[in-house]
Amino acid sequence: MSRTERKRRKRFIYRAITFGTILVTTVSLACLAAIWTGIKIAGAPEVTVPQTTVYLADDLQPFGESHGAQKRYWVSLDQISPYLIDATIAVEDRQFFSHHGFDLKRIAGAVIKDVAARAKVQGASTITQQYARNLFLGSEKTWTRKAKEAFYTLRLEEHYSKNEILEGYLNTIYYGHGMYGIEAASHYYFHKNASDLTLTEASILAGIPKGPSLYSPIHSPENAKRRQEIVLRSMEATGAITKAQGEMAQQAFQHTALYGSLDTEDLAKAPYFLDAVNQELRTVLQGREDLIRAGGLTVYTTLNIAQQAKAEDIVTAHIPDKSELQVALVAMNPKSGGVKALIGGTNYEKSAYNRATQSLRQPGSTIKPLLYYTALEKGFTPSTTMRSEETTFSYDEGKSSYTPHNFRNHYANEAITMAQAIAVSDNIYAVKTHLFLGQEELVKAGKRFGLTSKMTKVPSLALGTSGVKPIEMANAYNYFANGGKKVKPFFITKVLDRDGSTLYERKPKKKKALDQANAYVMTQMLTGVFDEKLNGYASVTGSSIIPKLSRPYAGKSGSTEYDSWMIGFTPQLTTGIWAGYDQSRKLETKYDKTTAKQIWAEFMESSHEDKPVTDFKQPKGVIGVEIDPVTGMLADENCPVKRMTYFKKGSEPKEICPLHGHTEDSTDQNSGTDKEKQPWYKRFWPFKHGV
Repeated sequence: MSRTERKRRKRFIYRAITFGTILVTTVSLACLAAIWTGIKIAGAPEVTVPQTTVYLADDLQPFGESHGAQKRYWVSLDQISPYLIDATIAVEDRQFFSHHGFDLKRIAGAVIKDVAARAKVQGASTITQQYARNLFLGSEKTWTRKAKEAFYTLRLEEHYSKNEILEGYLNTIYYGHGMYGIEAASHYYFHKNASDLTLTEASILAGIPKGPSLYSPIHSPENAKRRQEIVLRSMEATGAITKAQGEMAQQAFQHTALYGSLDTEDLAKAPYFLDAVNQELRTVLQGREDLIRAGGLTVYTTLNIAQQAKAEDIVTAHIPDKSELQVALVAMNPKSGGVKALIGGTNYEKSAYNRATQSLRQPGSTIKPLLYYTALEKGFTPSTTMRSEETTFSYDEGKSSYTPHNFRNHYANEAITMAQAIAVSDNIYAVKTHLFLGQEELVKAGKRFGLTSKMTKVPSLALGTSGVKPIEMANAYNYFANGGKKVKPFFITKVLDRDGSTLYERKPKKKKALDQANAYVMTQMLTGVFDEKLNGYASVTGSSIIPKLSRPYAGKSGSTEYDSWMIGFTPQLTTGIWAGYDQSRKLETKYDKTTAKQIWAEFMESSHEDKPVTDFKQPKGVIGVEIDPVTGMLADENCPVKRMTYFKKGSEPKEICPLHGHTEDSTDQNSGTDKEKQPWYKRFWPFKHGV
């Protein structure tokens, strides 16, 4: 190539680069001009004022309202502690007062770190961007949403001052536990105004918005403390505080009083129920915090105001003012799972922690119906007998042993039936059944009955040693009460927006979960808890409340060193009660141990006083015969006690009780070979009896 040609080629390249640069610059400037013109024309974005959200009970009567943080708790910037303002800017957006909505340096740094990590590890959103997102956008992560966020960010920066943006941000950001805005959060966590926050308190609150559930000082104090340290170091870096101030604030964390409740007298009716509704609301609206925060919703719930009032009155009557004993109550429609009444503790003002929906407590013997239902499916019947005697069980291939005990160490020291075992809550029978079926079967049953917490495969699982949520444990009994249908607890039936359009409506789902005949057999066995005909070496566990009951009920009590339970049902209502202490404190008095039963009996009676007595519907394939409770065999005219007992057809006993005048030689109902004639419990020869 000649020298002239090379010069000509260079000139062409220079011209092309120059033209391209001019073109790109022109287009970019034109785009910027168009965007800026659009921002000017669009004007200031409207900051939506929240409207009141109304909550309706099942009779369509309002029982609560929610006004939204902006309307009820909006405070001006000069009414917010300078510590909180400085902490928020230091940890969220140090260049807030100097940038125009976007921190380009942070964005570049975040991109570099994300590329290096090959994942999104660092965000770069400014306070203005977050405010725009909170006001106008959902939480979806799409390019369209990001473009809208950028547009709203520029509009906010163009039409509002920095102080106005900061004030709006601090009044709308979510601080966890349903608290939006710094004033609401200050009252919830510390029972004080935002203007009175100390450095310690401000640094705790400023760390929450990054992850409200992760950094809640109520639920995750260790995470909150670590996050506070980051906030304080950031404040030191910006010069807002000295290192000495930061160290003092950090040390004061453990001495700072946290309430976790509102200190207002304007609490809604059924506050624990309302909290559960709001939690479900976020689920059914799929994270649309903008809709929840803006308000104006009409939320139709399952609450029965009369039953809720009765529950609260009864619990209050049974728990002395100074008592630290806590109670959780859940009442449900067994056909649907709709929650009719709920109590999550004895005093919402002192503690908003919802023990009915959040706490994990050992269910004790209330787990046994799930075990015995599984046994029915595996061929057991109400007349299946095993010995009740002190027993040491070997398991894990003989490497471990376990010796459970009955209440007060009382044993029949003879064979008892399953019907009697559940009525008197015999622990030996339960563990034998559990090990005979295989320890994995009860774990499977827990999942089948809707329990979501992890269950450990150990012999003691049959006695309820793995924690469950009270609402889930009570719902498991709905499966028996409704004839075997799968249901889930729920609080909301429908949600309308401020214009009356339907945002959500629950659609009933009916799915078979249990065999209907076995569910009925199990239900009838649970009525035995209140039938003194099944008294044996011990009284039936419901004997203390039988005088209070005026109609047939099915149910089961349960107890551990720390927990007292009573769960039971009619065809119209299922109710579960838990009583205990929040701390690791044992139930010491008879009062502690019997409160759950007493509350359950009084609540069920009061809730049914205007309802007709309804029998559990007997399905096809079930037969009822009169049984001698001691032997489990057919009762004859000489048996002093007879009890109508229900079986799946074909599994009912054929032999007549030989104990009360019947002289014919009696054999096991499964007569045939010598092995078949052995008592049922003989299958447990590997276990050492009488140890």
